[in-house]
Amino acid sequence: MSQNPDIHETHDMIASDMVVGTDVYGAGDEHVGKIERLILEKRGGRVAYAVMSFGGFLGIGHDHYPLPWQKLTYDERLGGYRTDVTREQVEGAPHYSAEEKFDWSADKGRRVQDYYGVW
Repeated sequence: MSQNPDIHETHDMIASDMVVGTDVYGAGDEHVGKIERLILEKRGGRVAYAVMSFGGFLGIGHDHYPLPWQKLTYDERLGGYRTDVTREQVEGAPHYSAEEKFDWSADKGRRVQDYYGVW
């Protein structure tokens, strides 16, 4: 018996296309960004980063900010992800413009991990 491939969410699981576009909130329910994509480990399959969009106006001129996945927890009340990262921290975080490709090398990964204090 095959499962329905159109199911996008259960109590404990969610499809990646349901996560992309979800808002991210910091302290005091302040909106700090929106998830643009998920970055997975090739071999382990674990989600390593959520790439947030932040800045710009009406979706134009925003930058992308890799955020370690473990910095996010889903908040049903908000219908989005919550983080302890502030807007000010996001503004100073490693990022890249929406028009460029990010160098996902081990050195860049360590830089992001160090910035957020996640190892």
